[in-house]
Amino acid sequence: QVQLVESGGGLVQPGGSLRLSCAASGFKTVEYILRWARQVPGKAREWVATTDSDSSYADFVKGRFIIFRDDRKNMMYLYMNNLTPDDTAVYYCGTTYNHEDFWGQGTRVTVSS
Repeated sequence: QVQLVESGGGLVQPGGSLRLSCAASGFKTVEYILRWARQVPGKAREWVATTDSDSSYADFVKGRFIIFRDDRKNMMYLYMNNLTPDDTAVYYCGTTYNHEDFWGQGTRVTVSS
């Protein structure tokens, strides 16, 4: 059973940093593309970053966020730096397994002074 569990969210001041974690189970992360997305209430979920053999980022996080995977631990991370209030959202980790998209329950990030 594929399961993804995010953690690490919280309240941070503008300019601060957070590290989000994603614990995967039910599949071997080394064999799959992993991604982060985020969602603000009332808006569609938006893609943030993907890690495969390489990494790719949405323009609004380039240079500030780093996606990292540790396949030995079946984990993925999102290092978020220089956070702004616009980064406030629920962050989700996801994968596509057997042609089906799976997402975790999300972890809330609030950037506020």
